Amino acid sequence: MPVVRINGINLSFDDYGSGEPVVMVTGTGAPGRVWRAHQVPALKAAGYRVITLDNRGIPPTDQCPEGFTLDDMVSDVAGLIEYLGTGPCRVVGYSLGGIIVQELLVARPELVRQAVLMASSGRADALIAAMSAADLELSDSEVKVPPRYAAYVHALQNLSPRTLNDEEQLRDWLSVFEMSMIDPSGFRGQLALDVIPNRLPHYRQISCPCLVIGFRDDLIVRPHLPREVAESIPGATYTEIADCGHYGYLERPDAVNAAIIDFFANHEQNA
Repeated sequence: MPVVRINGINLSFDDYGSGEPVVMVTGTGAPGRVWRAHQVPALKAAGYRVITLDNRGIPPTDQCPEGFTLDDMVSDVAGLIEYLGTGPCRVVGYSLGGIIVQELLVARPELVRQAVLMASSGRADALIAAMSAADLELSDSEVKVPPRYAAYVHALQNLSPRTLNDEEQLRDWLSVFEMSMIDPSGFRGQLALDVIPNRLPHYRQISCPCLVIGFRDDLIVRPHLPREVAESIPGATYTEIADCGHYGYLERPDAVNAAIIDFFANHEQNA
């Protein structure tokens, strides 16, 4: 995993395959390796070079305990694209990563040729604001939540009824959550960065072809929020994938990967 000096920090990334590059930006608290299980293999098989990164706050990228902003994270992605010489390229963002990509499209449109925004929002509604405030309060309280309890809450928040009602699948998910649960104090700097003002009017200036994906059973970023993003970006395509929650790219990876790859291919055909 290379670590390079970009935008004043040490930033780690991985580079897979060859072909036209796709940069993938994760959500709050997630390392770049979350893309390895499903999205990296599918995109490589489709002929793309896949670049993932650990956002600031996620080791081995600098954690920046002094704090940072959404603009800092946007500049990190821009800096990586420039460092690799891959722009303009395709960029995929999920959740907070989707917001980062949206803001990249506004601030540095010359770096992106196509964008996919998954479970993203253009404004923080009351529920997002409440969840973010609660996460910050929990992080600052130094309370250690028992892993088994955290896993069950995580499942309820992020998985669809289809998965929750499948006992075999659910047991597997609970085991994964329990073993991999991360202390939120470790990525405190990312918490609440999704609490943004209404940015939807600014997205009307975006000219990059965009696919916006909502997950029908998402309780974190309910589907009307990514739909608003799509409606604000001229010419954007919106698709909603059923039977998946906030972790839709992990719950229904085949459907998500097909949507991404089809969008890339169809845009090339229509260019």
